[in-house]
Amino acid sequence: MFVSTTRFLSFCILLSAFINMPDHPEAFDFRTFLSIPLEVPIIALGLIMVPGKWLGKLAAVVTVLTSVLVLLKLADIATQSAFQRPFNPYLDIKMIGDGWNVLSRSIGTGIGAFAILCGFFSLFIIFGLFYWSCNFPGGWSSKRRLYGCMAVSTALIGLSLLMLRSGDDRHALAVEAKAAPYLLQRLDLISHAIADMHRFEVELAQSDPFKGKSELMERVKGRDVFLIFVESYGRSAVEDARFSPRIAARFEDMQKNLEQSGFQIASRWVTSPTVAGLSWLAHGTLLSGLWIDSQARYDRLVMSDRSSLNSLFKNAGWQTVAAMPAITLEWPESAYFGYDRVYAAKDLGYQGQPFNWITMPDQYTLSAIQKLIRDPQPRRNVMIETALISSHAPWTPVAHMIDWQTIGDGKAFNDQAASGESPAFVWADPDRIRDHYIRTIDYSLEAVASYILTFGDDAIFIVVGDHQPASVVTGPHATRDVPIHIIAKRADIVADFLRHGFSSGFRPEQTEGLRMDQLRNLIVEVFSRPNP
Repeated sequence: MFVSTTRFLSFCILLSAFINMPDHPEAFDFRTFLSIPLEVPIIALGLIMVPGKWLGKLAAVVTVLTSVLVLLKLADIATQSAFQRPFNPYLDIKMIGDGWNVLSRSIGTGIGAFAILCGFFSLFIIFGLFYWSCNFPGGWSSKRRLYGCMAVSTALIGLSLLMLRSGDDRHALAVEAKAAPYLLQRLDLISHAIADMHRFEVELAQSDPFKGKSELMERVKGRDVFLIFVESYGRSAVEDARFSPRIAARFEDMQKNLEQSGFQIASRWVTSPTVAGLSWLAHGTLLSGLWIDSQARYDRLVMSDRSSLNSLFKNAGWQTVAAMPAITLEWPESAYFGYDRVYAAKDLGYQGQPFNWITMPDQYTLSAIQKLIRDPQPRRNVMIETALISSHAPWTPVAHMIDWQTIGDGKAFNDQAASGESPAFVWADPDRIRDHYIRTIDYSLEAVASYILTFGDDAIFIVVGDHQPASVVTGPHATRDVPIHIIAKRADIVADFLRHGFSSGFRPEQTEGLRMDQLRNLIVEVFSRPNP
């Protein structure tokens, strides 16, 4: 009797906690768990009324469904923390592997595996305890089952009446059905994702205005063109009062030195399709001219014949190259973009120590581009796409600039790689996280500006952030805008971007961002248009 009663109380407490569990990290509050889910008495009534031989099966079904509910909410908390949106099972399953890659390379494979195993073991124990509690009627006599059924039915009627009052009475105890609406919302997300893929198929089928055209980019013939993505370089780095003083000083220094050397700058805000990660969605969006805001869209894009910005340059006579220091595994998707050559991490020749997850500092990546791609002669003009990663989490240690002539094979960075605080120490304090974040952004911008001043006289540079950092840096309601900068010693080209809503200098003045998928066509049009 005592055991079955204990099971019943455990069942009510656990199921209430599972159903009341928030699906957003900011929603955790003690009061959240004080509401009464209507599903608890309904499920309890079902368990009491089911014949004994079916009790174990029904308890298993309830445990499985509850486990799915909890796992979905945990996934929601993770994706809301990282990407500021709910988890979509249809679109986000692949992120499990990507998350493991980042975790294992940040804190080590062994520690990462141990943490995950501990998490799964804890959940196994909790769900096992819940299954045990679901079998509470097993020790009850027929009479006790009848009394229990009457008590739960009375409670259910009372809760239903209380639920009718709660809509008009602010002080009434909150009673509502939560689990079913939550699961239905998840099904609705999946339905919308499937419909979105149908819409994307229509977009892919539409005519590409540049497909098959070779007489493009005439205005920039004879020049190398750089497309530089700066990791996690978002609008908050420029406008947030916690970061803006440092970046304003960096902008002022960059602009003064570049303008003294004859460069002109045009900048504006663009809206990224992603936030806090999944950088390849931003890359695919800019390069394809289509809005790629999900892994499903990206996977479909790379199977299509849509012309990328890289392939348009290739058709116009440029050699197209990707320098990707974060690529450490096979990258079959690169075939879509039309690169003549891909320099992954292993191809860039870095022999120094990694900076935790970061395979090499940005200055080395830019130096390798110069040494491996631009210095060898004879060669054609190149269109170079690179994704700099020093400003990628965990943002420690923070690199600093050295003399370009001393870089060599990268061993000159070893002392820097071994310095600084550990990721565990930095990530234990939000203020330390933000401090390290903005220092790495400052370093990346300094490296880009120094490279342009040292090696970039005859090139045109497009420098753009891929996405905003995580909400732990920006706060919960930050825009998805990122800066883009056009830097060149071609006053006519920079002036044309100014006519398209860009601002002179590094700090954009516009309030609204241009969507990132509009950049491909704009860049091609400006680079192809006859001189005004």
